[in-house]
Amino acid sequence: MEMEPEKPVVAANPIRVRGDLDPDLSRWMWLVKWILAIPHYIVLFFLYIAYFVVSVIAFFAILFTGKYPRGLFDFNVGVMRWNWRVGFYSLTVLGTDKYPPFHLRQDPDYPADLEVDYPETLHRGLVLVKWWLLAIPHYLIVGALMSGAVGNAADDGANPWGLVLTWPLISLLLAVALIALLFTARYPKGLYDFVVGINRWAIRVQAYASLMRDEYPPFRLDQGPREP
Repeated sequence: MEMEPEKPVVAANPIRVRGDLDPDLSRWMWLVKWILAIPHYIVLFFLYIAYFVVSVIAFFAILFTGKYPRGLFDFNVGVMRWNWRVGFYSLTVLGTDKYPPFHLRQDPDYPADLEVDYPETLHRGLVLVKWWLLAIPHYLIVGALMSGAVGNAADDGANPWGLVLTWPLISLLLAVALIALLFTARYPKGLYDFVVGINRWAIRVQAYASLMRDEYPPFRLDQGPREP
């Protein structure tokens, strides 16, 4: 009797991003979500100041000890988690009408969440280059997907500066999704999966550049609400 070959074991991604689409999204609530989320923006402004300070402290801790202090690590992951929930609700996905909670903890009852596995050790030398030099290719791609770009325009006299601002891809995708939602009360699934994939890529790069993991982020869009 022939034995079936064992399937290779695939390790779980150490950075896991979840975003479950709300099946009953309001047709019009996206018009005001960004206003309703203003209290979160204010809190996140101060949290990200602390996030930067913690990252600097972690930089020196990793450089000299090879470890990211666990308390600081959990705090920064919590800030990323909070930011992802707010973005999922109001800015970068618009995938739920459920208001985000005001805390850093994991919340299995909220449709958006993320986890980053704590590394027992980190490479002391990589801390010097991974957050700027090694991550540059990802910065260029994620920047093109998530932010507008300025380029040279043809000089026709109408634009004395010869510049043009292009819309980021994610904004165009969200515009299409919102038009579909307004007229059909449905968020197109393929479009939703693609938008979440862009956000997942950006979050993985943020975690890598924030010194949380040594694994280099993959150059791919893992689409869909859950990690593949």
